[in-house]
Amino acid sequence: MTDAGYLTPKEIQAKTMSRILGGQDVLAVGPEGSGKTTTYVLGVLMRLKYTKDDAPKVLILVADKDRAIAVIDQFVSLSKNRDLNIVGLYGTGGVEAEVNELVLGIDIVVATPPRARAIYLKLGLNLSKLQTFIVDDAELIIKQGMQLPVCELARSAGKCQHLVFTEVIHEKLTKMTDQFLNFPTVIEVEDFGDTKAETVTQVLYHVPNYKTKVNLLHTLLRDDEVFDKVVVFVNTRLAAQKLTKSIASSREMEFSMLKPLHFDEDGFDDFEDFKESPEARVLVVANEGEGALNLDGVPFIFHFEVPEEKETFLGRIIKNKENPEEVVAITFATDMELIQVKKIEQSIGQKMELSDLPDELLIEKASKPKGLDKNRVVKTKTDEPAGGGAYHEKKESNTKTYNYGIGQKAKMTMKKKHS
Repeated sequence: MTDAGYLTPKEIQAKTMSRILGGQDVLAVGPEGSGKTTTYVLGVLMRLKYTKDDAPKVLILVADKDRAIAVIDQFVSLSKNRDLNIVGLYGTGGVEAEVNELVLGIDIVVATPPRARAIYLKLGLNLSKLQTFIVDDAELIIKQGMQLPVCELARSAGKCQHLVFTEVIHEKLTKMTDQFLNFPTVIEVEDFGDTKAETVTQVLYHVPNYKTKVNLLHTLLRDDEVFDKVVVFVNTRLAAQKLTKSIASSREMEFSMLKPLHFDEDGFDDFEDFKESPEARVLVVANEGEGALNLDGVPFIFHFEVPEEKETFLGRIIKNKENPEEVVAITFATDMELIQVKKIEQSIGQKMELSDLPDELLIEKASKPKGLDKNRVVKTKTDEPAGGGAYHEKKESNTKTYNYGIGQKAKMTMKKKHS
């Protein structure tokens, strides 16, 4: 630990380590750089009993290959005095090569959820002796839509300790973790550091989906006396076009788009023209391909979509000392966008003020996929064998009553080679 530069524990480590060593299920929430990875690496190394088993004792699920490599490097750097067998499964090589490595005996597996699930279904990943099941960067795993393999692997692992580490908690994350966490201890830390940026007034609305965002924007913009000059930022030009049509007004040029995609759409090619036009009240602007704008004289800035690059956001909300005008920046964020919001809060050294949604707001429900058509024609299966007149039953000598998994086949192959 000393050689690696760790002299004192961080807050999340001090609060979490005793729970991990005690075998409890833990849901740990902390910002980037707060020490989440080091926490579970140390916890695993302190709990792991080194016995030569065919099956791994620890499974760590990560969002991508780069993260898997970083976690493995962390284990290697903190376990130089121990004989530790660790393997990464992230889908860049062949399945057989990875299975052969697992067969030799592995203590820890670091994998992306789809790859781990694929090898498990081929009976190449044995979870029967698993002691610790860890989900790292859970918010990114959910953002990439990998909840299903995580839950399937967790349920297949049986009774073991579950540790989940994330930057944010939201409904989709809770739905996933509720399927396998057993009375977890929730530990949350905030680490804003000592620097606090001077920003314009910040307001944050947490909304469930895109349609509710549109409804909220409609609701707020009804007050044309307050919101007399507004810029609404989205991420792409197509999104800008879609939103401009969604909030269309009967008044000419009241709601328009900067650099519209088609000549017959209301809009401005120059941002300064919008600022000088008295009838133009709301302008939708795409971050895509657009540099910094001179927002002087615009009292309200809406981030309808949170930019992927936090620097884009910060450039608009950091207070301009040369311009003393009062500006209000209003941000709409869904569950998936809370990750970027957290990173922005870390950069400015403070939390955004979360506002309650208006009582009159229509909150749209998430659309569910349509069910099967009841009138569709369904072909019924028959007991007769397919294949026509050439079909014949297998001979008894050719009938197979066993089904070896890919892991068992690898072990049998290795025995043949050494016999």
